[in-house]
Amino acid sequence: MIGRIVEIADDRRHLFVNRGFLVVRDTEGERKELGQVPLDDIAAVIANAHGLSYTNNLLVALAERGAPFVLCGPNHNAVGMLLSIDGHHVQAKRIEAQIAASLPVHKRLWASVVKSKLEQQAAALEAAAAPTAPLLALVNKVKSGDPDNIEGQGARRYWGLLFGSAFRRDQDGDGVNALLNYGYTVLRSATARAVVSAGLHPSIGLHHSNDANAMRLVDDLMEPFRPVVDLKVWQLLGQGELHVTPETKRALVRVLHDDMQTSVGVTPVMVCMQKLAVSLAQVYLGERTKLDLPLPGLPLALAGSLEPD
Repeated sequence: MIGRIVEIADDRRHLFVNRGFLVVRDTEGERKELGQVPLDDIAAVIANAHGLSYTNNLLVALAERGAPFVLCGPNHNAVGMLLSIDGHHVQAKRIEAQIAASLPVHKRLWASVVKSKLEQQAAALEAAAAPTAPLLALVNKVKSGDPDNIEGQGARRYWGLLFGSAFRRDQDGDGVNALLNYGYTVLRSATARAVVSAGLHPSIGLHHSNDANAMRLVDDLMEPFRPVVDLKVWQLLGQGELHVTPETKRALVRVLHDDMQTSVGVTPVMVCMQKLAVSLAQVYLGERTKLDLPLPGLPLALAGSLEPD
């Protein structure tokens, strides 16, 4: 079953647990109950407001189910995340294998992630009727560990082709940048859950190496899925949606449930993330040699929504 991403974006809300449900209550006026969500149906909770209150029992219940509790800053980026410390029945064995993995293995795996990201970026450009050759030409240039930073070269070409030559990626910007930030926060929370559920440690990355980043592996594995958010933001802009609103947030959350092409058929984005994380654990254990990455192409529902009537 694919869990739900629950986003709370109103300051006047109190969250607590009651009989297996996450309950949302208004903290003003008559303090009415505003809704309930079964805890077992939740993939992650995104706290995107400064005045929220919540009980420790809720955080414990989410952690017991492996559902991250994500804290957002004013720019809609994730600034904190509560994760379970017991995500898999053989977690210790998998983390030991993760720690023992050699640098050449990490470099080889990172190259496959970069290639997949470039292919998905090209698919996003194709859907936006933009040239794809500049991205596809880079795929075969990616070497083990990406020493030439082909990923960065691709990003410089990609942003201008998708959003126009004047666009600059700025994590503290508004408009397009704020929409991207929120979409990436959704992706990051779902990827974090997949990593922990696979029995891996989120701080031990393939490539990201910032000492202050406790989510290095999460940021590595979400890379091939970023273009899904990028294209959804491009579509929202075409519909005149320029800001982070309840409607645009819902649209960005829904991309997790769109089907992507895989080697065994179509699978929702969130499941593709889970399969990727599990495949990485299997590589570390010597049970396989390659990552289970999605095939090049867009989520089917998103691609279909971009077709002319």
